[in-house]
Amino acid sequence: MSDLIPLDPDTIHARVNLLVPEWSYANNCLEKTHLCSSFLEAIKMVKTIADIAEKQKHHPKITIDYTTIHLALITHDAQGITQKDFVLAQEIDNLLKK
Repeated sequence: MSDLIPLDPDTIHARVNLLVPEWSYANNCLEKTHLCSSFLEAIKMVKTIADIAEKQKHHPKITIDYTTIHLALITHDAQGITQKDFVLAQEIDNLLKK
């Protein structure tokens, strides 16, 4: 399966519900909000997420509001959610579990 082929909504919903907990499918993106204990922890977390995204050459929208990080994933080249988004989401979740 090409990682640039948009997934259909039923597949996206099934994968969000089963494989990537705490993510949602909204606004044609995979979205997640993560709370940190401090502003500096949030900044460090964003830097680590940015490093992971850069290695994958897949860059999320990241918004920081004090201790809250909001992430939105979409494959812009495919104009939808693809396998690349789920791979990055899983990597982010692995990081956040540490």
